[in-house]
Amino acid sequence: MKYYLIVGEASGDLHASRLMQSIQKYDDNAEFRYFGGDNMSAVGGTLVKHYKDLMVYMGFLPVVLHLRTILRNIKVCKEDILKWQPDVVILVDYPGFNLTIAKYIRKQLSTLNRNVPLALRRGVRGEAPSTKIFYYISPQIWAWMEWRVRYIKRDIDELFSILPFEIDFYEKKHHYPIHYVGNPTVEEVDTFLSTLDRNVPHALRRGVRGEAPSTKIIALLAGSREKEVEDNLPAMIEAAKRFEDYELVLAGAPAIEDSFYQKFIEGTRVRLVKNQTYELLSQATAALVTSGTATLETALFNVPQVVCYKTSLPRLTRFCFNHFITVKYISLVNLIAGREVVPELFADRFRVYDIANQLSQLLPGQPAREEMLRGYAEVRQRLGTDIAPDNTARIMVGKLRHHNEKTKSCE
Repeated sequence: MKYYLIVGEASGDLHASRLMQSIQKYDDNAEFRYFGGDNMSAVGGTLVKHYKDLMVYMGFLPVVLHLRTILRNIKVCKEDILKWQPDVVILVDYPGFNLTIAKYIRKQLSTLNRNVPLALRRGVRGEAPSTKIFYYISPQIWAWMEWRVRYIKRDIDELFSILPFEIDFYEKKHHYPIHYVGNPTVEEVDTFLSTLDRNVPHALRRGVRGEAPSTKIIALLAGSREKEVEDNLPAMIEAAKRFEDYELVLAGAPAIEDSFYQKFIEGTRVRLVKNQTYELLSQATAALVTSGTATLETALFNVPQVVCYKTSLPRLTRFCFNHFITVKYISLVNLIAGREVVPELFADRFRVYDIANQLSQLLPGQPAREEMLRGYAEVRQRLGTDIAPDNTARIMVGKLRHHNEKTKSCE
């Protein structure tokens, strides 16, 4: 069968590549075409556009300034899907782009009386379309713009969730059945840890055979986008440099050039490493982390952390968070736990002094460190032990085969 996947960030590239590998276990004839990255290319198939070329922007003004590029990429994606005529379009996170694509494809599929490609329809006389639309890693509409759930219910055939609390949101609150398949980050971290003794990281490990490095490390994970780094990294460095006994190591994002980081770390004792985030976390004593998947990864490595996120108009952001946002927390760790396991210093609470103070409480020997580690154990337990890409692939392939068999029986 033919699988068309769309991702827009490094984390999506990783998750999608694991899903592709799992699909191959259940479908020997799987063909892949995608908007993706290097991890997906390593699995095989055809890369249409690299996620680095999608130019992901955050905020109203950046989107407006680059609207032409964004619309051009959407146009290319739409036309390529219609031309290739896949059995399924698999959307991976990246909601702004992917929900637009889903709406377009669904409209094409439902307009049976117009001149649309025949392969996108099961047949004639109003019969159901043959191309399915699956969503892997649900968009986080439960945090903001919850009304978009109606678009998911309208345009998405099957939704595969990696966060356990989303079950109540979709099924109980909005009466939309989903599949909770486990969390892929759990398996990715566990796989890395299982090979750690055999593959000694070449840039970080000072010792061998699993020995601890000679220098204690504070990890800095400042985000995957340039704007996030620009907003958060200076304060992170200012707070962390107060701990003179620790080496400061910055995890560079794959989509950001080294030269961009240099203007922030030049003249400091911060060391930059690229494509070694897991190696860094395996050696870190504590971490300063922006919100996102990185907070969960840090927790799964049992590295105590302070979540830091600078926003524009911090007082207004806090007001909106308290009165309009439907969740209590911004980090996945706290959202999964349902309580504050890690401190969240964002908006009006984003201050260098407070970041440094919270960090000091998480160093070895401090009670808050042990309390946080107990919270991490609770998070891991809630996520479960299911292998998310394998579960997802098994369900996807099964549903596609059932659909195709039903289609043939109607012909």
